[in-house]
Amino acid sequence: MDDETGDIKSERAPQQRALRTKASILRAAAEVFDEYGFSGASVTKITKRAKVTQGAVYFHFGSKEALAKAVMVGQGDELELPGGPDGLQRLIDITLYLAEQLQTNPVLRGGVRLAVEQGEFGVRDDQAYQQWAEAFREQFRAARVRGELRPSVDEAEAAWLLVSCFSGTQLFSQISTDRADLPQRIQSLWRYLLPALAVDEVREALRLEPSGKRRKK
Repeated sequence: MDDETGDIKSERAPQQRALRTKASILRAAAEVFDEYGFSGASVTKITKRAKVTQGAVYFHFGSKEALAKAVMVGQGDELELPGGPDGLQRLIDITLYLAEQLQTNPVLRGGVRLAVEQGEFGVRDDQAYQQWAEAFREQFRAARVRGELRPSVDEAEAAWLLVSCFSGTQLFSQISTDRADLPQRIQSLWRYLLPALAVDEVREALRLEPSGKRRKK
């Protein structure tokens, strides 16, 4: 039994090292892509940042293009979205959280930049956008059950619209202020969207400041 346990542990150790190496490469790549964009990034820059060999990068991802796609699709993997009951308030909190994360989180920033620049590495993939659309749609569905939405609102269409508006807003903010004003711009976005989405009594109770700041009051 002891020999079997030792064999299992010895087998797991290389697997765990490989997973750690892969995660290190992904994070370093996200940082480099965020700083330099796809064209300005290089495997050499990524390997130096991750402190691994080029062989390790090509072993796990095969090419710079494949690595870029992995960063783009996995942009939200490390995020811890705000909790609370599903519905409009949680949806607002999620978008404000994303706005703050886009100011500081290199993995999210790198993935978002690559989603915009994906034509440069021969990709036309809306998976990342679809993932956010589905996450938002779940909150709109919950809002429907809770009686928060106007009868005319279609949950799928509203989710698509919100992803589109958020994407355009963050891009404009990035160009204008390097996203320094992004949380305020997302608050403005909600002020104009909510009258069309939420019933009046619910809209009046919704809070548009980040949930962390609300807790501090």
